[in-house]
Amino acid sequence: MASDLASRTCVPCTGGVPPLKGAELAALAQQLPAGWTVVEEQRLEKTFTFPSYRDGVAFANRVADLAEEQNHHPDILITYRRVTVAIWTHKIDGLTESDFVFAAKADLLG
Repeated sequence: MASDLASRTCVPCTGGVPPLKGAELAALAQQLPAGWTVVEEQRLEKTFTFPSYRDGVAFANRVADLAEEQNHHPDILITYRRVTVAIWTHKIDGLTESDFVFAAKADLLG
């Protein structure tokens, strides 16, 4: 399931569409790998843990490269041995299918 999401490409949102809610949002959330949470139906978050700070920074850099490739830019918080990735579509201040696609792709990098 998550591999299906990960095989897709993020589609830039031009605005003017409603954010995902309810059953549609829940259905996509179930397709994500373990650890991803939907926060207030507004964003996706996951905290990844690494053996060292350097490993966390390397992961954050891989996510940044993916963000540039997909033209979809999450918030990335690096702390000691942990990296939290928060994803949402800024133009609509909510979630689209592309946010779930990006989450699945980022998870493969962890």
